[in-house]
Amino acid sequence: MYQIPDSMTAIEIPEPGGPEALVPGTRPVPKPREGELLIKVAAAGVNRPDVLQRKGGYPPPPGVTDVPGLELAGEVVATGPGVTGWHGGDQVTALVAGGGYAEYCTAPVGQCLPVPKGLSLAEAAALPETFFTVWSNVFDRGRLQSGESFLVHGGSSGIGTAAIQLAARFGARVFATAGSAEKCRACEELGAERAINYREEDFVEIVTEATGEGVNLILDMVGGDYVARDFKALAPEGRLVFIAFLNGPKVEVNFLPIMLKRLTVTGSTLRIRPFDFKAEIARNLKDKVWPLLESGDVKPVMYKTFPLTEAAEAHRLMESSSHIGKIVLTL
Repeated sequence: MYQIPDSMTAIEIPEPGGPEALVPGTRPVPKPREGELLIKVAAAGVNRPDVLQRKGGYPPPPGVTDVPGLELAGEVVATGPGVTGWHGGDQVTALVAGGGYAEYCTAPVGQCLPVPKGLSLAEAAALPETFFTVWSNVFDRGRLQSGESFLVHGGSSGIGTAAIQLAARFGARVFATAGSAEKCRACEELGAERAINYREEDFVEIVTEATGEGVNLILDMVGGDYVARDFKALAPEGRLVFIAFLNGPKVEVNFLPIMLKRLTVTGSTLRIRPFDFKAEIARNLKDKVWPLLESGDVKPVMYKTFPLTEAAEAHRLMESSSHIGKIVLTL
């Protein structure tokens, strides 16, 4: 039987601030509650919401640990009451509301998925936050259909690289924005028909010319001055889904195009949604996306790994925006 220690190393945020605010500390090993797994963490993904939490702008939901980290992969070492189908030693990847930057973490069983065959634990740790977000917002909320056109901003990010691959594999025409020629090439290699260097080109002109009337769906994590341009880039009956606001959530914009084009504007966050909602996404991913990962048709795009104790360096890289794909902490 696996011997679970009483304490563990976890990354703490004693005070909000820059990357240096992330410091290793010692915490009690959490105990799995009803319907939870206790996972010995092998790797944890780094995501923009972690950066926002570190800065003090995205506190964990009530009752959730203040240790950052929204996705992980590792080995099941204990199960809580009522758990079936999982056993000690199983390899698992999980979406969590916090706690991933630690040696051990609990996760609701409905948000846990088996590590896809052929993937390392570090690669598996790069999946949950990204793929749950993309599936929920592009396919459920955004209702992307085969034959439609799709534009994702931040195409070289973890979210972007997943969105490009899934949209293309499910039959959409894919466009992406990115900030360099290298990043644009990466987007096109993943399946984008055209990647647009936003520093040099106008995405509104390019997608309108390519499609004739604009794209059917936009996934926007930029906000700010992109909002009005998104309206212009959408086709009649188009949909705009927000998942973040890197350029700010407040903007003065003309809403008349929404009426004239009959646009739908929506958005969502994932962390605060209930377990049942996330469990439904997990079921869809297991049925429709996990086979693509196991066949190699879709893959997590890995940029760099850091040891857990170097979480501050991982955040510095994240904030530099020089990476393509995912940054992962390993133990």
